[in-house]
Amino acid sequence: MIDFRNIETFFWAAALGSLRAASEKLGTTQPAVSQRIASLEQTLGVRLFQRDARGVSLTAKGQELLVHAERMIEAKRDMLRAARDQTTMSGKVRLGVAETIVQTWLPRLIEQVHAAYPAMVLEIHVDSTSVLSTQLMGRNLDLAFLMGPILEARVENLPLCTYPLAWVVRHDAALGPGPVSLPDVAAFPIITYASNSSPYKVVRDMLMRAGLGEPRMYGSASLSMVVRMVLDGIGPAVITPVFLGRELERGELRLLNVTADPLPDLSFTASWVDGPDSYPARVIARMAQQIAEAEREENAQEI
Repeated sequence: MIDFRNIETFFWAAALGSLRAASEKLGTTQPAVSQRIASLEQTLGVRLFQRDARGVSLTAKGQELLVHAERMIEAKRDMLRAARDQTTMSGKVRLGVAETIVQTWLPRLIEQVHAAYPAMVLEIHVDSTSVLSTQLMGRNLDLAFLMGPILEARVENLPLCTYPLAWVVRHDAALGPGPVSLPDVAAFPIITYASNSSPYKVVRDMLMRAGLGEPRMYGSASLSMVVRMVLDGIGPAVITPVFLGRELERGELRLLNVTADPLPDLSFTASWVDGPDSYPARVIARMAQQIAEAEREENAQEI
């Protein structure tokens, strides 16, 4: 008979790419992990891993059997979930969030998660989409709300919300109020999202196509810093105005009409690596989708 612990150990060693990482995940020692895999190989009569100086890698047969191992682990978890009330879901979920979401509906999600699952703890990490994507693929995050989707094997993506980008400037900036040309805008430093983000690249390409040479751009993963720089008069920004309601209403900031190609929308997804332990991430992602949709409907009614 196959020991189920051996199947779990095989799965995590394959998913994480090393015996050491699997031992940390399972809370055991690396020799114990090696012993369990050797026992499973002996029971099945096949080699699951190739071992060399660089570590372990799946054999062709190991790759084939990994699919079955994952199904068995998922079936066990499905059975356990069916046997208990879902409100008992507990533990820590490492959630990575782009700051646009932090500035909009994340507090409402945290409130609802706490109300529905009081024994669950959200460990929240705020960073740029590029960093969050890397952390998610390295399994340092369980779930991420970012500019997606992530088109990688085993990654599940659930659409959340879409926000428009706009040119924003301080109320008394020497630009406008009518249409402003790109050369006039480029006379100032342009502030936007981090330099490895898609908005930064879109704006940079737009300016270079207009023959403006190497543009002066300040990129930041902190949207509060971007807003502060605009308010300080450093230059205009390309940012989503969805969270700038107070600054726009007070007249501290204004939208700028720039004669240029349309700016793309920012599309956010909830993304997670599918696997036996991804159920909490899936539940929270669906809650986030409902909250984002409710916010969109509320904003539409205000308009």
